[in-house]
Amino acid sequence: MAGTLISVDWDAFSGTRELVFDAPIWGTRDREYDRLDAWRDRAVKRGGRAWSVLEEDFPLYPGWEALRGLAGVPAFVALSHAEAWAWLQRFPGRDVLNVDSHHDLVSFSGDGTRVRPGNWAGLGLRAGLIGRYTCLYPAWHAGLPVAEGFDLDRTRAELAELLPGDVLARVTLARAGAGPGGGLESILGGVEAVLLVQSPAWTSPAHDGAFFEVVGALGGETLSSPLRRSSATVVW
Repeated sequence: MAGTLISVDWDAFSGTRELVFDAPIWGTRDREYDRLDAWRDRAVKRGGRAWSVLEEDFPLYPGWEALRGLAGVPAFVALSHAEAWAWLQRFPGRDVLNVDSHHDLVSFSGDGTRVRPGNWAGLGLRAGLIGRYTCLYPAWHAGLPVAEGFDLDRTRAELAELLPGDVLARVTLARAGAGPGGGLESILGGVEAVLLVQSPAWTSPAHDGAFFEVVGALGGETLSSPLRRSSATVVW
């Protein structure tokens, strides 16, 4: 019997606090600079020579530990959600749960018909590669007004202007509960396959160790290689 696909973007856990105005959640591109050197600039700005100086403004929120419970499920690892289309093609028509700080339903840059990290889910719904789609925002969005998951009604109203009605009808927006596991333990059953995405432009190098700990627990196939930035020099 076909199960649910679960996609996990590391930016659901490697996040930010309120009013940190150089945080990528306010908007960032996804260039090579944004994946490493922009984080160097943030660390230097905070007077540090180690990635740990970022932790006060860019914490690793709890809940990621529950991902170890997916060990044994067919797993795929990627640098970004640009690889999600190939993943969906292996399991066409399944329902998808995306644990993410972004809904990935619409891309606001470039050709909207081209698969991008920001629109893979929306295009997957239109193409029939996804049955029903749920974006589960992290619990910490509840305290961050700029975040998509802060006001789900607001975000859905924005999507209503951008998606056809029949596509939007198959979309659910939700926010994880508070607590150590963020409610993830209760949804990890019945998962057919998991995609773990690093998204380094949005996630702190200080949290790469935890990310690769999960990668090691899940094993699986690498669709595109994540970056090992934690050993990179902060200041040249």
